[in-house]
Amino acid sequence: MLVIRLRRAGSKNRPFFRVVVTESKSARDGRFVEVVGHYNPRTKPETLVLDHDRVSHWVKVGAQPSDTVRTLIDRAPVAVVAEAPAAL
Repeated sequence: MLVIRLRRAGSKNRPFFRVVVTESKSARDGRFVEVVGHYNPRTKPETLVLDHDRVSHWVKVGAQPSDTVRTLIDRAPVAVVAEAPAAL
């Protein structure tokens, strides 16, 4: 089963997250299918960039967003959630 969840990056005490589509059984920072955005909680205001086309594609295919990703998508203002750049 595919899930859309956060994958931790960044150094110690400086978290940065990539929003990825991955198999539910893979490790948190393990293999993934596609990067669909990123999230940085350390900026003021926090930064969330998503590729909405790809997220909606994966949801239609059957991927389930995690609780955290679902919350981020719901509470993010439309201006902050933008199209992801081609190279992440």
